[in-house]
Amino acid sequence: MAYRAEGPVERASHCYCTMCRKQHGAAAGSYANVASAGFTVERGAELVTEYASSSHGRRGFCSACGSSLYWRSTETPDRIAVTLGTLEPEYDGPVEREWYPENKPGWLPAR
Repeated sequence: MAYRAEGPVERASHCYCTMCRKQHGAAAGSYANVASAGFTVERGAELVTEYASSSHGRRGFCSACGSSLYWRSTETPDRIAVTLGTLEPEYDGPVEREWYPENKPGWLPAR
């Protein structure tokens, strides 16, 4: 499967909420925002599965390999948060925000 995210990639973040940590199986979910209008699944659209993780949150993943692809909110339909680990070329910008830092696991190394 492959997708295209046209336009600027902005507001990269790490989210330490319980749902992101569990979905990613990691310390955080790492995302960058793009315009929904520029997000297109180019190959394997039938493999993308989406589920409602909250009253407004929708999480997309690949049903073949299990990769977490994006998070979107029904409250802000013009934006979609794609997972940093799936971007090609690899994201090399700064992470500008940490969400729910109070949930950051204690086993992460200090900065």
